Amino acid sequence: MSERTQGLAAGHRPRGVVIVGAGMAGVQTAVALREQGFTGPVTLIGAEPHQPYDRPPLSKAVLLGKAEDSAFDVDFEALDITLRLGLDVTGLRAGAHELDTPEGPVAYDSLVLATGAEPVALPGSEGVPGVHLLRTLDDAARLRPVLERQHDVVVVGAGWIGAEFATAARAAGCAVTVVEAAGRPLAGTMPAEVAAPMAGWYAESGAELLTGARVARVEQGAVHLADGRMIPAGAVVVGIGARPATAWLAGSGIALGPDGSVTADSSLRTSLPDVHAVGDCASFPSARYGERLSVHHWDNALQGPRTVAAALADGVARTYDPVPYFWSEQFGRFVQYAGHHAGADTLLWRGDPADPSWTVCWLRSGVLVAVLAVSRPRDLAQGRKLVEAGARIDAARAADSSVPLKSTALRGR
Repeated sequence: MSERTQGLAAGHRPRGVVIVGAGMAGVQTAVALREQGFTGPVTLIGAEPHQPYDRPPLSKAVLLGKAEDSAFDVDFEALDITLRLGLDVTGLRAGAHELDTPEGPVAYDSLVLATGAEPVALPGSEGVPGVHLLRTLDDAARLRPVLERQHDVVVVGAGWIGAEFATAARAAGCAVTVVEAAGRPLAGTMPAEVAAPMAGWYAESGAELLTGARVARVEQGAVHLADGRMIPAGAVVVGIGARPATAWLAGSGIALGPDGSVTADSSLRTSLPDVHAVGDCASFPSARYGERLSVHHWDNALQGPRTVAAALADGVARTYDPVPYFWSEQFGRFVQYAGHHAGADTLLWRGDPADPSWTVCWLRSGVLVAVLAVSRPRDLAQGRKLVEAGARIDAARAADSSVPLKSTALRGR
């Protein structure tokens, strides 16, 4: 007889965990609970009707028709995880320990919020035929015929998702124009000197990049810019950012930050008892970087759930203070980033940004705090370990791309 069955036979109901959100963070929380030995009921609620799936392939294999979907290879039945898919959660009543849904209340003992983020729509574009977002499997399904028919495509936003979609559209043979309101790509995430060489990747791929170009309005078949230019568009793809999907928590007592993210503590606990938050919908304080972080990347949705699951399994809170990591495949390059460079005082290059591969390192008081590697996976792997270790490095040696980054660490930090 299993431990769970013994508990039920003895009249003790195991504490149940309900997870809201069936993306990477939600699925990983459910799986990690079982891996950590949690034997109580686990329910995973997803708003989409599809079997839970991974999102990164949506802008690559799924979009280009090389894969039908990207469903997680998880046997939920074998893990005794109850799936409730196609179910919207509309409210949280903490006093009753219940969630509101169109199918009636759902009770929880412990709750994990994993609702992720939702794309920001271009004002005035809602309902305009031919305007697309790329966040869900259904979004990718709607965009696949656009690429197959090789429509002229206008991408609004030269961030990570805009670059990835432009890459896929060019691979499909589409004419691509990318419109960016800022003066450079990745303006919100990378310094000007780092983003500058990336701007050249667009032209190299055959895409046109227009910077300092604000969209005045979008109509079917055209994008009108504020300076009077009109760009023909068989389709428009909007990639101007994402915000935490937390509007449903209004009035629940859950503390939210200015960006709408759930304000979690260092163990990913929220302001309500018995409620944790993981992934894109949450922010957390980082002692490593001395500020609150909101990380909208795949690795955060993988690591945070392990911290929460371990705490739910044995009742012992763990501190969550990761080195953020993400990657992007764009224009024939594999771009990886580890760390957080906002507080850095030194930027150094390893290699020539005009070359196909190069690396940027950020230091704070001589300590490596972040690494961006373009098609240099060894630099990223070694740099990530140095960042995790809080290593002080020899800047002169680190700037020599022939010197392994791991050997630039100074002894006696």
